[in-house]
Amino acid sequence: MFQLTVLADNNTIIDKYLLGEPALSFYIEYDNKKILFDTGYSDVFISNAAKLGISLKDLDFIVLSHGHNDHTGGIKYLVEMYKNADKKPVIIACSGVFTQRYDLKDREFGSPLSKEEIESCFKVKYIDTPKNLTENICFLGKIPRVTDFEAKEPVGFIADTDAPDFVEDDSALAIKFDNEIILITGCSHSGIINICKYAQKILGLQNINSIIGGLHLHNAPKDVVSKTTELLAGIHPKNVYACHCTGLNSLCRLNLRLNLKEIGCGTNIIITPNESGRVHHPK
Repeated sequence: MFQLTVLADNNTIIDKYLLGEPALSFYIEYDNKKILFDTGYSDVFISNAAKLGISLKDLDFIVLSHGHNDHTGGIKYLVEMYKNADKKPVIIACSGVFTQRYDLKDREFGSPLSKEEIESCFKVKYIDTPKNLTENICFLGKIPRVTDFEAKEPVGFIADTDAPDFVEDDSALAIKFDNEIILITGCSHSGIINICKYAQKILGLQNINSIIGGLHLHNAPKDVVSKTTELLAGIHPKNVYACHCTGLNSLCRLNLRLNLKEIGCGTNIIITPNESGRVHHPK
């Protein structure tokens, strides 16, 4: 059984008081491992986890999809949580994840802690090529960008050099499940089609059970949304749990061609070999 709980997202689900923020954090249980995927902006993911009865004190891995502060901002609270712990999770990320950067409005946009501060508490493995964390969980490393319409515009600048930031450290988890793929994305800065194609190649599987995460289409031009929708429909994932940076207009367009599922803080996604996926919202 694969299980994922949304700890931080722009959206919240009614019937239980959880906090939302324009960020992302998932808690994943699979292959006898406990994984925190991204840490949101703040300590919202910790607060929501406590309300949902999820302990974050015995994690095996902390996976960072990329270095933007809406995905790494909460890491300073994990440093505080684990600084005196005997057993600590390993941080998995691409190289450059802790590079300081600025957005297009010249605002700081990277991790709140430096590489040195984080490494003083956690062991960090910088992985740029596909690497299995377990038999069935693969960190994809840096995603080859092969489409002619994705990841073509920078989202900011790299500190000190003023080089355009194309978020080269963007990555995803590709999970092998019942001879299918479950994809976990942060913002898909490298392009969701690029991510899907790369995951299929690396895992040697074609069928995608689910895509869960942000698709970075909130300000995308109409032609990019159209191409993405058309190609995703051709890939034919059974479920698309698009959230965070996907954007309402893009969600509406995607919903016309794909089996789109609403998720938000507190949503629990369970996938078993006998079912394509069940969604449980907090009560």
